[in-house]
Amino acid sequence: MIGHATATGNGYADRLAATYRKILLHPTYRLLILLAGAPVTIIVYVAYLLLKSKSGYTSIVEETRNKLLKSGYLDELLLEAKDQLERKHRFFGQTVNTEQTAREAKQLASQKFEETLQVQLKERLSEESGLKITFGDTYHSLAMNPFFLVLSVIIGLPMYLLMAIYANPYVKYIAERLFMAIFVIFGVAFLVFTILYISPMNPAANLLGETATAEQIATFNHIYGLDQPYLVQLWNTIKGILTFDLGKSFAGNENVTTAIANKFPVTLTLTFIATLIAVLIALPIGIISATRPNSFLDYTFMFIALLGLSIPNFWQGLIFILNFSIKLPWLPATYNPNNWLSAIMPIVVLGTGLTAAVARMTRSSTLEVIHEDYITTAKAKGLARRHVLWKHAVGNALIPIITVIGLQFGAMLGGAAVTEKVFNISGIGSYIVDKQFIPDIPSIMGGVVYTAITISIVNVIVDLLYAFFDPRIRSKMKQY
Repeated sequence: MIGHATATGNGYADRLAATYRKILLHPTYRLLILLAGAPVTIIVYVAYLLLKSKSGYTSIVEETRNKLLKSGYLDELLLEAKDQLERKHRFFGQTVNTEQTAREAKQLASQKFEETLQVQLKERLSEESGLKITFGDTYHSLAMNPFFLVLSVIIGLPMYLLMAIYANPYVKYIAERLFMAIFVIFGVAFLVFTILYISPMNPAANLLGETATAEQIATFNHIYGLDQPYLVQLWNTIKGILTFDLGKSFAGNENVTTAIANKFPVTLTLTFIATLIAVLIALPIGIISATRPNSFLDYTFMFIALLGLSIPNFWQGLIFILNFSIKLPWLPATYNPNNWLSAIMPIVVLGTGLTAAVARMTRSSTLEVIHEDYITTAKAKGLARRHVLWKHAVGNALIPIITVIGLQFGAMLGGAAVTEKVFNISGIGSYIVDKQFIPDIPSIMGGVVYTAITISIVNVIVDLLYAFFDPRIRSKMKQY
C-alpha cells in the first residue's frame, strides 16, 4: 500500500516536472512561471547552483576556459578584431581613436570567445551526460521529495495554478484569449482617455454655459477632478474600471455604471433577436446559392444581398416609419419596451445588413469548399448529396461565416447608434453619442469600456467556436 502511494506520488512529481520543463521552453510562460513562483524559483536556483558545483560542471567550465586562454585564442581574436576595425576606419576615411578602437576590439573578441567557449562546453557535456544539469532537472529532483512538494505548493500556489492552466490545452487556449481581451480593454481605455484629455473641448464651459464665471468653471473642474495631473486622472480611471465604479456623469450626475447596466438589456435583446433571425435566413440562402451557382436563384439572392449591404440604416429606418407608421399605421414609430410591435422595425433594420453579409460569406465559403478534393472523394464513394453537403461541406465552411457573425454581432452590441436614434431607443449607442459632444468623460469612458468588453467577449466566444468546429485548431492546441 505504501509502495503504491509512493509510486503515485512519484508519478505526480514526474507529470509536474514534465509540465515545468515544457513551460521553461516558452519565453513568455517561462517569465510568468518564474515570477509567479518566485520563492520556489529561488530555492530551485540555489539547488541548481549547488548541483552544478557538486557535479563538476563549474570545474569543467573553468578548465575549458583556461585551456582556451592558454592556447592564445583570445589574443588572436583581439588582434583580428583590431585589424578589422582599423581597416574599416581607413576604408570610410574616419579618424582612428586608439583607445576607442581598443575597447571595441576587446568587446568583439570577448563576445566571440564566449561563443566558442559555449560550443566547446556543449561538445564536452554531450560526451559526459551525467554532468549536464538543467533547471528543469533540478526542479524534478526536488519535487520527488514530498516535503518540498508540499512546501512549494504552499509558497508558490500561483505557479501551480499557472502550470495547471498550461497543462490543459483547452483551458490554456481560453486563458490566453481572456488575457488578450483584458489587454485590449485597458489599451482601448488608455487611448480613449488620452485623446479626451488632450482634446480642446471644455466640459465645464459646455455644461455651465457662456455665462459661467472662471470661479464656477474652476469649482466644476475641482469637483470632478479635471484639475488634477494627467497621470492622476488616468490612474483614477483605471482604478474605476477595476472596481466597476466609473463615477458620476457630468450631465445629470447619474452613476455611469448603473446607467449602462439599465441600457444594456435593450441593446442586447434587439441585437440578439436581429442576429438570430438574420442567421436563420442567411445560411439557407447562402447554401442554396452556392449549390446552384450562376442560376436564377443565385443571381436573385445575391442581388438582394447587395441591396441589403448598400442601404444605409438611417434611410431604411425612415422609409419604414414613413410607410408602416404614417401611411399605414401598423407599427409604432418609436420604440416602447412594453409594446413588442415597436421592436419589429428596429430588428429588421439591424438585421438587414447582417443578413446580407452572412449570406454572401456563406455562399463564397461553401462554394470554395464544395470544390475541394475530399468533397469529390465523398461523392465518389456514393454518399448522398445532402449528407456530403451538410456533413462535410457546410461544417468546414463555417469558420469564415462565424467570423462575420461574431464581428457584426459585436459591432451591433457595442451600440447601433444610428438605428437607436431613428427609433428613439434608449440604448448604449444613443447614450454614447449623446455624451460625446459635452464631452462627458466618465460616461464616454464607461461606454468605451463597455464596448471593448463586449467585443472582446464576443471574440473569445468566436475563438472557442473555431476550436469546436475546426479539428485542425484542436490538434494545434494540443501541440503547444
